[in-house]
Amino acid sequence: MYRNLEECLADLERHGHLARVREEVDPYLEMAAIHRRVYDAGGPALLFENVKGSKFRAASNLFGTIERSRFIFRNTWEAVQKVMVVRNDPMKALKSPFQHVGAGLTAWKALPQKTPGGLAVPANEVRISDLPLIQSWPMDGGAFVTLPQVYSEDPDKPGIMNSNLGMYRVQLNGNEYETDKEIGVHYQIHRGIGIHQAKTNKLGVPLKVSCFVGGPPAHTLAAVMPLPEGLSEMTVAGMLAGNRFRYSYSEGFCISNDADFVITGEIHPGETKPEGPFGDHLGYYSLTHPFPVMKVHKVYAKPGAIWPFTVVGRPPQEDTSFGQLIHELTGDAIRQEIPGVQEVHAVDAAGVHPLLFAIGSERYTPYSEDKRPAELLTLANRILGTGQLSLAKYLFITAEDRQPLDTHREEEFLAYILERIDLRRDIHFQTNTTIDTLDYSGTGLNTGSKVVFAAYGNKLRELCRDVPEELRELRDFGGAKLVMPGIVALQGPAFSGYEAAQREIDELCAAIRDRGPLTSCPMIVIADDSEFLSATLANFLWTAFTRSNPSHDIYGVNGGYEFKHWACDNVIIDARAKPHQAPPLVADPAVERGIERLFVQGASLGGLKNL
Repeated sequence: MYRNLEECLADLERHGHLARVREEVDPYLEMAAIHRRVYDAGGPALLFENVKGSKFRAASNLFGTIERSRFIFRNTWEAVQKVMVVRNDPMKALKSPFQHVGAGLTAWKALPQKTPGGLAVPANEVRISDLPLIQSWPMDGGAFVTLPQVYSEDPDKPGIMNSNLGMYRVQLNGNEYETDKEIGVHYQIHRGIGIHQAKTNKLGVPLKVSCFVGGPPAHTLAAVMPLPEGLSEMTVAGMLAGNRFRYSYSEGFCISNDADFVITGEIHPGETKPEGPFGDHLGYYSLTHPFPVMKVHKVYAKPGAIWPFTVVGRPPQEDTSFGQLIHELTGDAIRQEIPGVQEVHAVDAAGVHPLLFAIGSERYTPYSEDKRPAELLTLANRILGTGQLSLAKYLFITAEDRQPLDTHREEEFLAYILERIDLRRDIHFQTNTTIDTLDYSGTGLNTGSKVVFAAYGNKLRELCRDVPEELRELRDFGGAKLVMPGIVALQGPAFSGYEAAQREIDELCAAIRDRGPLTSCPMIVIADDSEFLSATLANFLWTAFTRSNPSHDIYGVNGGYEFKHWACDNVIIDARAKPHQAPPLVADPAVERGIERLFVQGASLGGLKNL
């Protein structure tokens, strides 16, 4: 396959998957706006040949469609899948050794290869300020590397086979960073680099870090893949690329000899600087917080280097394709890691981490006529204690009974649970715990709460398919809109604090209770704009689950505690924007108008359809 990014782009162009942008484009907001417009239309990969302020070209939208992503890895995909099957389920190799011998050969042939020479020579040295300093959103704190491969080694077991390759965002300028000498490294909890830094901190020595940018697209994908224990990202990079990951060392730093760019530096114990804001994948800005500062040692760029980038924002974005690719490669891994779990779907429309849909098993009491969640509750705890799944806030889990289920058929799956959930028994909270670093709905950085909705058994209710009369003309909460069967959105006054919210929603619950039982509508969502929330399922999933903290923002009609277990007759989620939450991402209208010049007849992108 491809030995470098240039080969990939040439192949995409030969097959009609690439458009060149010849005109000068500004890395400040403009390149990101062009990317978003092309991505939204399902358009091609882009090669920017004239980046203002930089001699380097830039490429984006390589993974903009799942079809193009599969095309890029068409020659290696099947072999890598076979390796994943064996790693996820070693018994398969023992039972059918000849059938799986190819998987072992694939992995062996892809082991990283140390090679002499490479990128780290004086002729290739550049500065941070020479790079395409791409800023995607108006309030971003500066320019960021959005497709980095951040490399670090375990100080207790140095060497490439015990290394970590992760995609942690890197801020190149702005804030208090000294130009060309310092950059910021932002990593979330549950990340491999954090383990390495904790060890070097204990030793009182700096952590050596290399940031690779570009190279074969396989290296980029390997940096975001959750892998089975003992399978190195560097080996997966080699398998996906069809060529070994070639590396060397320079002054103690690992150098990818196939990368377009390499930034080396050190993170010293206890040294942080403000990093952010940054427009992130939840659709909001992650705000400014202290994160490790990396003291830049050297920056290298190979001759003719191309800077790959993506744009992060409210889903779907290009990273949606990353998620689909990873699921196709590692889809069975969760079954091996948590026996009894059939499927876990991190819902992209809700920003991935806030919302999980899961299918488990219910085998504890097959002899009992009383069908209720039991094993599902054990599995829910396992899911919320596993890797990055532990960052979720909402988990909806059930088991198949008389009909097959698919968590990716999101409306059907949620309706199935709402038809069966016993709201006085099946809601389970975890409070004062960890959530996603990028989620500002909680009580502080990395802190918030979780809730499990576990349903199993016979159908308990028919879900409303119109707004029930009981929810119309309620004082202070009007604009009732049906979101989907069983869920209605109400528009409330602007959120002014939790004490006021408690009073307002207590009055709302009393008004609904006084109108009689409302069994057909188990879930009510309060929004600032009920019409927007109900317009699409994606709007509902995004608004309801990114703007609420379960412990603080879930209420209920006839809600209360029964022996420390919270119960209600109708769940109410307050999804109004709160003052402590981060602002949503809004594009600059002037920039959006300015890029029109590239889409007119005769311009570089004028011939593309639907743009």
